[in-house]
Amino acid sequence: MLTVFGSTALDTIRTPTKILRNVLGGAATFAGISASFFVNTGLIAVIGSDFPKKYYQILEKYLDLKGVTIEHGKTFRYDGSYDKTLSTRTTNKTELNVLGSFRPTVPEQYRNSKFVYLANNDPEQNTRIIKEFDNVKFSMCDTIEYWISTKRNSVIKMIGSVDAVVINDEEAKLLTKEHNLIKCAKKMMTWGSKYVIIKKGEHGSLLFYDDVIFPSVAFSLEDIVDPTGAGDSFAGAMIGYLASKNNTSLSEIKKAAIYGNVMGSFAVEKYGIDGLTTVTKAEIQKRIKKYESMIEF
Repeated sequence: MLTVFGSTALDTIRTPTKILRNVLGGAATFAGISASFFVNTGLIAVIGSDFPKKYYQILEKYLDLKGVTIEHGKTFRYDGSYDKTLSTRTTNKTELNVLGSFRPTVPEQYRNSKFVYLANNDPEQNTRIIKEFDNVKFSMCDTIEYWISTKRNSVIKMIGSVDAVVINDEEAKLLTKEHNLIKCAKKMMTWGSKYVIIKKGEHGSLLFYDDVIFPSVAFSLEDIVDPTGAGDSFAGAMIGYLASKNNTSLSEIKKAAIYGNVMGSFAVEKYGIDGLTTVTKAEIQKRIKKYESMIEF
């Protein structure tokens, strides 16, 4: 089993073509749903009393919700705008609400999870919760600018407590204060993470381990409508695939990065979580095959 811990949110996303208000979002939502195509996934998150029932039912369809706490108050809210190219997102507002005071606990049924993903979330909470698992074979975390700017030392400590860190290129540079991505990765490895995966959006990803650098291209798409959650979908698929194989060899981690790229490509083709909730396992396999033929020469 895989456990995903992080934020479930109500998002307002402003793209050049459409504005979505109070749609189901959050790093753990995207990561958990993406992972659920590969392995049974438990979610640890907090929602407020204002969380719509229809969204709860969507989560319930894909995830085990024993770890979801409903607290009196408002659900975590995020408001962001994309530029015309959809490559730059500006955060307009972040309201932590019930997430701000959340003290997560790991349900008994999740404690034996061999695979744990700490989605973008308060790094201090992440570092605390990873210690509650008894039997972790592989753990992974993500972070964003908000935490790097407000709790940089805690982010560094969190990276030292997991096997792998997934981070986007801009945030890797911001966190490490380096400009070259190889230097960024090497610095993060000195903090204690064995694997560093740097996401480069439409340009794919770079996987670093010891002296190995494994680049993987993004799946080429003509129509991208909403990049929200693409990175989280990438990470969820990656750890979901590894958990399904119960194998953390370098060759499987490389394959996992490919599955991450493919699931990220589904996420960006529709608005909000629709790219993930309308896809089938058969379509995922078909795109993996197409990806393989795309990079063969």
